[in-house]
Amino acid sequence: MDLFAETWQYLLDPDSWTGGGGLVARLLEQLLLTATALAAAMLLGLPLALWLGHLGRGGFLAVNVSNVGRAVPTFALLAILVAADWPGSADFGPYGRAGLATLIALVLFALPPLITNGYVGMREVPSDVQEAADGMGMSSGQRFWRVELPLALPVVASGVRLALVQVWATATIAALVAGPGLGRIITEGFARNDYAQGMAGAVVVALVALVLEVAAAAVQRAADPMPRGPAPRPPSPQGVEPVSAGSTTVAEAPTGG
Repeated sequence: MDLFAETWQYLLDPDSWTGGGGLVARLLEQLLLTATALAAAMLLGLPLALWLGHLGRGGFLAVNVSNVGRAVPTFALLAILVAADWPGSADFGPYGRAGLATLIALVLFALPPLITNGYVGMREVPSDVQEAADGMGMSSGQRFWRVELPLALPVVASGVRLALVQVWATATIAALVAGPGLGRIITEGFARNDYAQGMAGAVVVALVALVLEVAAAAVQRAADPMPRGPAPRPPSPQGVEPVSAGSTTVAEAPTGG
């Protein structure tokens, strides 16, 4: 029996899905890790990025934070956090062993696309729309909430979409420090030479990533206040390019704030 047939048999076996170490339990653990890390990153990064974009300042900071975040390997950061006195490898509630260290590493990993797209989304609001809002007597805060933020939402949602899928896939590294998630299924399988189990865990990770990508894409389309067909995007401000799903390229930072 070849590996693919054994993997399929493992996935069809009800015992593979039940119990504290089964696929369902590990799937829920990874979903909890992903949702918590993404929510924390959004709370930390989006308000700052949106406000800087509203002010038209801080482009250098926004892009270079993203570049630094992409340059640091998440596993290396996790290893440092686990080896340190704090947060270390202690259990952290439902997140399990090294749960806090894993969450910190995943939050930092999620920040770059959120900050970049939040800033760029605000800066891409057409200047004539901003001037029209000022001409109507809107205050700075009213213009932010009623005009700029709704128009920036598609680009912001693209950053959230990218961060979601990336964090979900990267959360498997928690298993390397005996943490929770589907990574445990994968590492335990290969450690015991049970390659069908390892492959099954990887298949579940890939399938859930696909589901999350499709769901996030639907939310991104729904967030667009002006649905439209494909059209060339206007040049981004100060040489800053948004990060789109499926792309990890960020333009060089501008030389001035």
